[in-house]
Amino acid sequence: MSPSAGGLVVFLLSVQVIQSQDGWRVNYRQTDVCAVKGSTVKISCTYTHPPGKDHLDIKDRFWFTKEKDGEPVDLTTDSEYSGRVMYGYYRNWKSFYLTITDVRESDSAEYKFRFMTNKPGEKYTGSPGVTLNVTDSGLQVQVRRSDSTWLELTCHSSCVLSDRAEYYWYKNEENIKRGSSLLVSSGSTDRYSCYLGGSWNNGSPAVYGPQRPSVSASPSAEMLEGDSVTLTCSTDANPAASYTWYKAHRTSDPRLLSKEPHLVFSSIQSSDSGRYSCTAENQLGRKTSDFISIDVKYGPRRPSVSVSPSAEMLEGDSVTLTCSTDANPAANYTWYKEHEDSPRASGQIFTITDFTAEHSGNYYCEAQNEMGRSNSTLRLITSSGKSHSFFCSLTHYINNPTKEVTHSKRGF
Repeated sequence: MSPSAGGLVVFLLSVQVIQSQDGWRVNYRQTDVCAVKGSTVKISCTYTHPPGKDHLDIKDRFWFTKEKDGEPVDLTTDSEYSGRVMYGYYRNWKSFYLTITDVRESDSAEYKFRFMTNKPGEKYTGSPGVTLNVTDSGLQVQVRRSDSTWLELTCHSSCVLSDRAEYYWYKNEENIKRGSSLLVSSGSTDRYSCYLGGSWNNGSPAVYGPQRPSVSASPSAEMLEGDSVTLTCSTDANPAASYTWYKAHRTSDPRLLSKEPHLVFSSIQSSDSGRYSCTAENQLGRKTSDFISIDVKYGPRRPSVSVSPSAEMLEGDSVTLTCSTDANPAANYTWYKEHEDSPRASGQIFTITDFTAEHSGNYYCEAQNEMGRSNSTLRLITSSGKSHSFFCSLTHYINNPTKEVTHSKRGF
């Protein structure tokens, strides 16, 4: 529900200013008037003419801001003020006021009072006059914490206000209170604004705590290791919210990462995969976003190979080779023997039953996903000699061979 029109607001700096000459005198009781666009302004003066005259001898009285052909132009005849200007008297005939409704920024000017008698040449202008300054938006709500539960909102104006200025508070566009300040609960997401009586078209901007933040990722599609990725947190709040980014951990509290609206990974890594959230906070409250999950894709790391049994082996035993690696998405495994085109097996586990000398040679474990491939090489050696002895030797090669591990047993 919007505020209804009506009322009067006048902002005054009460400094008495008197201009006089040979019995002619104009007394302005304010030198400056400040008003918010759309409000109603009232300025006044008292005047005195030379002795021997009374109010019936005063031929004309008016206010003006400009001249034409050297003569002041009565505001009531100025087309720019058409329908917005009214003159009036107080009880004393020598107190005269000007009312301007729906003031505009173009109304900012110096206003002077002019009066004359019915005798030619008897006229007087009070100069300097009253300066009117019209502002587009003069009201702001200031927020101050009263205690851990309550916040104090105070309505302030860029104008110099009179002590009689009346403030009205609105919550979600509904009038709730009259006064210069308002107490609200901390964490509220309601919208609060203030108005001055007579200036219903120009209330303060509403203040409110953050709504639940939204989070987004760019690029929003598949993220590859090494890509540049930006997470963005945003919310609607006034005053503007500050942001904090966190990464969730299963065994500890979330880890603080950044205090900016954007969390930037210039070269994202697999270790950056996880769940992220952001917090938006201003003086009125704090809200936390839902989690956004980051899943970084990467090719297989160098596979590792294990042999079972890892202790002594006899010819004829069953030997199991196991290949494993880290990859996202999960890798597929294929086993090859050197100089053979067709794979020996697929899957992480390759079992050789009835191990014999025919099985000697180099074997390759290849791990592959859509991001790439990697492999490890091992060598199985079986030999038999005098007394029907045999040796089993296993050598692991991870890309370039750097280490050899041998298992051996002499049998009879």
